Amino acid sequence: MKIAINISALDYGDVCFSDFEKLGEVKYFGEVSKDELYSLAADCDALIINKIAVDEQLLVSCPNIKYIGLFSTGYNLIDIEACKKHGVTVCNAPDYSTNSVSQHTFALLLNFYGAINKYTSSVAGGDWIKSETFSYYLAPMHELYGKTFGVFGYGNIGKAVAKIAAAFGAEVIVCSRTKPVDCPYKTVDFETLLTTSDILSLHCPLNQATAKIINAEALSKMKQNCVLINTARGGLIDEAALTDALNGGRIAGACLDTVSEEPMKKDNPLVNAKNCLITPHIAWMPKETRQRLIGTVAANLGAFIDGNPRNVITK
Repeated sequence: MKIAINISALDYGDVCFSDFEKLGEVKYFGEVSKDELYSLAADCDALIINKIAVDEQLLVSCPNIKYIGLFSTGYNLIDIEACKKHGVTVCNAPDYSTNSVSQHTFALLLNFYGAINKYTSSVAGGDWIKSETFSYYLAPMHELYGKTFGVFGYGNIGKAVAKIAAAFGAEVIVCSRTKPVDCPYKTVDFETLLTTSDILSLHCPLNQATAKIINAEALSKMKQNCVLINTARGGLIDEAALTDALNGGRIAGACLDTVSEEPMKKDNPLVNAKNCLITPHIAWMPKETRQRLIGTVAANLGAFIDGNPRNVITK
């Protein structure tokens, strides 16, 4: 089997891809143009990718491809109908990032609630050395304890985030489009989630039902002290409406790891929004997470070769 693997978002010299090399003849590639992709994958049986669109043109240009493996859980860049038409099996990697994304959710929130960047920058600038007291006030800080923590989406990541929030002493409420089974937290409808959450963390997939679900109307219902967290998909938020809400002081802040178009564009309104922390889609980036992902995707391909594909989106 000939396998083409896109490693541009994964390989920083600290992870191992040898599991793939046990399965066939491997060619690795980084950032490429469409034409370069078609050329290098033309004779391949399997294509392993992340953040690369798979459409009719690619499948026609690379007729040998019978398997698409995704270094991701989401598959919104994959033309599922085209894959079905061409008899291509597509497999994703669910659950690999639960630990890291839930961790990053709280890294963002705790940074915001504790004004950590402001205080560490102040100390680095010599302000503590100049201070006449053992501690000094620079920016407001808040406790997570006792806050109402809203979780939108109750998959594996949503469950992990809810558990951590509860451990901090927050009152967790959950809103999910499918009724949670054996959920230890209070479940609420979407409007109640908006109107009662002090912190609202998004953990749902991006689809037609959830696109821009955080829009001007939703933001108008949120508490003025609410902090919005998004470590899921940028398209869940109407970014112009969020910018207006932040700049107008209608919500307290936003902590984001993803935006609607990535890399972030210079005309994205959130670039200079008030009280907005943004990281460049790195919640999934810890070394352990990436190595786990590689192992999952290699195991998926091995299962396909053995005739028992797993984590199948379509076949």
